[in-house]
Amino acid sequence: MKEKGIRSFLAEHGASEPISFHMPGHKGPDIYRRYGFDDFLDAFMKWDITEIPGADNLFQAEGIIEETAEKYRELYAVIKSFLLINGTSGGIIASILASVPPGKKLVMARNCHKSVFNALSLGNISPVYVYPSIIDKYGISGAVSPEAVAEALDSEPDAEAVILPSPNYYGICSDIRAVAEEVHRRGKVLIADQAHGAHLRFFSRFEDGFLPPSAEESGADIVINSTHKTLASFTQSAVLNVCSDRVDLYAIEDRLQAVESTSPSYLLMASLDINADIIEKHGKELFEAWRENLEFFYKGAKDIPFLSIMDVPGKMDITKINMDMSQIGIKGAQLEEILMDEGIFSELYTGNILMCMTGIGNRRADLERLLNALKKAEGKKPAAAEGGCAGDIEDSGVWTKKRPVKKISGRKALTDIDMCAGLVCASPLIPYPPGIPLVCVGEEISREDIAYVKKLRACGGKVIGIDEKNRISVMK
Repeated sequence: MKEKGIRSFLAEHGASEPISFHMPGHKGPDIYRRYGFDDFLDAFMKWDITEIPGADNLFQAEGIIEETAEKYRELYAVIKSFLLINGTSGGIIASILASVPPGKKLVMARNCHKSVFNALSLGNISPVYVYPSIIDKYGISGAVSPEAVAEALDSEPDAEAVILPSPNYYGICSDIRAVAEEVHRRGKVLIADQAHGAHLRFFSRFEDGFLPPSAEESGADIVINSTHKTLASFTQSAVLNVCSDRVDLYAIEDRLQAVESTSPSYLLMASLDINADIIEKHGKELFEAWRENLEFFYKGAKDIPFLSIMDVPGKMDITKINMDMSQIGIKGAQLEEILMDEGIFSELYTGNILMCMTGIGNRRADLERLLNALKKAEGKKPAAAEGGCAGDIEDSGVWTKKRPVKKISGRKALTDIDMCAGLVCASPLIPYPPGIPLVCVGEEISREDIAYVKKLRACGGKVIGIDEKNRISVMK
């Protein structure tokens, strides 16, 4: 009998020598070995320790952990950096709880990650939604305008802080500098969820002007970066940067120790240390190569007549490659299958779009493989995908409509999904990825939402907020 389990899957996948265009950004051990960190890879188990004497303490860092945090403070040019061992999610929750007192209000982009909604629940915080622009052609969220943020703050002047994602999952960036000016003019704190943009600060440093500026250099007060997504640290590691004196450092530390594990992984923290060293010593070489490889790909993509690259107005982080082959009848889910047949694994598909996420560990050969696979895609439409399924689901109608908050507290009850139309959601419905709620707590569930969720699940999609008996938590 074939052995089953996580280890077996990982061993089989790794042995196939896949090309990664998904997170994490290190893309495998090559970047560690290339820069002399074989000792970490070879002694992995020996380095898995706890807070023995000399190992410092994440929640009162004064020694080796503080030294690594100081590396990030200098690299990002900020006031204070905190290492995170449960991803940007923990940093987001801690930042909100430190900035918004219980029972108060937070101005937030409606397309925020689910961790923001978790913070609302934990802090008894009321949301004031700001709706991003909508890219109608693709049915996805775009940037959040400074005018929308200003309007929300003026309509709810007792709101304590603002949070928005930039870049979003597809690489669309908001004008953080202009948003920060509006926020600070009204005496509030701006939190930037830069989970997908940990690399932006270093492109500014080494390849200035190639990508939009980072939130750190654009006036945000708190910036949380998923270094694991595009840089070289391990999955679940991240960095929280404090950029202004509007932030209470003690409050941040206190909330971080409340939401993070009391047994922080030294392997994750060691990977953060390695990532910092790689950028500090080899950043110019790596980011120059990253830029050149992207330019190579986009130039080559122009020669594929049936391939379109997503083109949206505004600022784009083009390290996310958003591809569209719908003109020859290949939707995002089908293109994902075609690439997997070539040993290439992507990050995300939405409708016609397939997104390949590049990272610091990708090499020129990876982009060459991707181009060659795309050139061969015509005529390879997977038969199993004919007639649709997840790739054929049109989601713009349910994702883009504005939904008033009707009720955020009360008695809750689990109700069969088919009986939920017109009821108020008590636990968010979250297709994953990308982890952005379809229906938030306090919003009404429509028949359209139910149809979308049922079709998505029937096609194998994941939706958080529905139990094994097809029930949703609603307000009664």
